[in-house]
Amino acid sequence: MEYIVIALQILVGLSILNVWLVQNKKATKWRGGEAKTLVEEFHTYGLPTWSCYAVGTAKVLLAIGLLISIQFPMLMQPSAIGLGALLAGSVIMHIKIKDPFYKSIPALSFLIACVLIAVSPFFTA
Repeated sequence: MEYIVIALQILVGLSILNVWLVQNKKATKWRGGEAKTLVEEFHTYGLPTWSCYAVGTAKVLLAIGLLISIQFPMLMQPSAIGLGALLAGSVIMHIKIKDPFYKSIPALSFLIACVLIAVSPFFTA
């Protein structure tokens, strides 16, 4: 079980960092509405530009926390719960603007992974 949790931490952490630090100005099929960048996506959701930077900073820090928690386990649950909450917000925003379901799949998948990471200590001895 420990290796599965570590794999999830790496997958989620690196994926979030990729979205926010590498792909942030690139169009993808997962963006909300017709947005081409993350800032445009937040505008599509009816959110101000500053919220994109606030959420992005939080997601990057929590993703780093998830990766660091492989070595420092006390960071695992707070990082997974915080990131999971932000990912739940992402899913809600896709629903709010009536995006097709497929656009929510990455956020929903990572949300589920964060829940599994967060509850994993309860299943290990």
